[in-house]
Amino acid sequence: MNIFIKAFIYLAPLVVASATAAQDYGRFYVNTPVELKQVEAPSFPDLTVDLRDYGAKGDGVTLCTSAFEQAISFLNKKGGGHLIVPAGVWLTGPIALKNNIDLHVEMGAIVILSPDKSLAVKEGSERCNPGISASKRTNIAITGHGIIDGNGKYWRPVKKSKVSDVEWKEFKALGGTETDGGKLWMPYNLKHFDNQTTNPKDEEAIRADLVRFTDCTNVLVKDVTIQNSPRFHLHPVRCSNVIIDNVTVRCPWNAQNGDAIDLSNCRQALIVNSIVDAGDDGLCMKSGTAQKGVEDGPCEDILIQDCKVFHAHGGFVIGSDCAGGMKNIVVRNCLFSGTDTGLRFKSAPNRGGKTENIFISNIAMNDIKDAAITFSCSYEDKKYAVNNNDDKSIAKKAPFSPEFTDIHIDNVVCRESSIALFAEGMDDFDAIYDIDITNSTFFFTKKDKDIYGAKINLKDVHFVTFDK
Repeated sequence: MNIFIKAFIYLAPLVVASATAAQDYGRFYVNTPVELKQVEAPSFPDLTVDLRDYGAKGDGVTLCTSAFEQAISFLNKKGGGHLIVPAGVWLTGPIALKNNIDLHVEMGAIVILSPDKSLAVKEGSERCNPGISASKRTNIAITGHGIIDGNGKYWRPVKKSKVSDVEWKEFKALGGTETDGGKLWMPYNLKHFDNQTTNPKDEEAIRADLVRFTDCTNVLVKDVTIQNSPRFHLHPVRCSNVIIDNVTVRCPWNAQNGDAIDLSNCRQALIVNSIVDAGDDGLCMKSGTAQKGVEDGPCEDILIQDCKVFHAHGGFVIGSDCAGGMKNIVVRNCLFSGTDTGLRFKSAPNRGGKTENIFISNIAMNDIKDAAITFSCSYEDKKYAVNNNDDKSIAKKAPFSPEFTDIHIDNVVCRESSIALFAEGMDDFDAIYDIDITNSTFFFTKKDKDIYGAKINLKDVHFVTFDK
């Protein structure tokens, strides 16, 4: 190859990455209703390497885990830079990023997690390693217009009631094990891959997030598509200065625990221009459970703007883990179309914490399956392998009870939800209070309001349904 052409090929991705790093995100913080600590884009050294230089082949067959490790190690020793993943299908085990590294997945490139779970087993842990991870790192990024795919069908359980007969046969063709009287398919005893545990329940429990950053500072995820995760898709935990820009997250609507973008105990974060179509919560804020959640601190100084959520259990969600609290969060100019609920606030004793300075405005919704806005203080996880038909309710205050308060919702328009507003508080404790909903219109099909044990202030709110 001509040396000048080759230099241009290497330079082009670098220009894109450098331009991304130089982007000013301050423009998103104009006229916020509460002062937020603004994010700053990370920057990276002007060193670029190509994954192919380390023996990788984008043929969808060759395992590229070692090539990723070598390239990242090289960049780390040089002080950081950009790892270019060119067009092709790159099969890999888990990838661990290090300081000052931008993983740049180009248009035409698919990075796919191997279905061989033995590659991801994490010694001394109840879960496998995430597909892409970083722990206690500074200046890390995933950029580019390519795809990161978690190969989730080899990891997730499947409820028969949520798939067609054709899809059910396709899962059975992979092998696996039917449990719960044939109502549940578990990824255990697969045809081509060995088990990592001794029973279906434990095999399901080892699945991990696709992208998980823990205790990191200066994080950028931009332009990529993240899809088909074994569990949560994009999950920063206890991170600060986090930017998620123009990211698409997608998976089947029935993917168990298929959360799209979760921020857990994160501070100073921006989510903008992103699209979600997922199996569980869409844009979700979490802050841990019990005392550990309190110690890890709140989700704080978060701005979410100009995003679209299609299928999800909730468009914007707080919970269910809220013990560390939620503080200074602004959500505005977002579209929710086809979600189960629009704005979803959920928690329960041992999971709950206090919300402060939450401002949500200019939200357009349609085709909402359940409630446009919902508050629940009795949320509980359900284990997939167990039928739990108990009608449980929360009646008494307990440690780490939910406290949804100081939440301001303005200018919401929803065309068709089953219920416009649902709220379930607690019998002897003000768990839902000082909630303001203003200047909004809801077209409902079954009921306007279903409120128990909650103090919600409505001003210029209109509830409309079909003429009777």
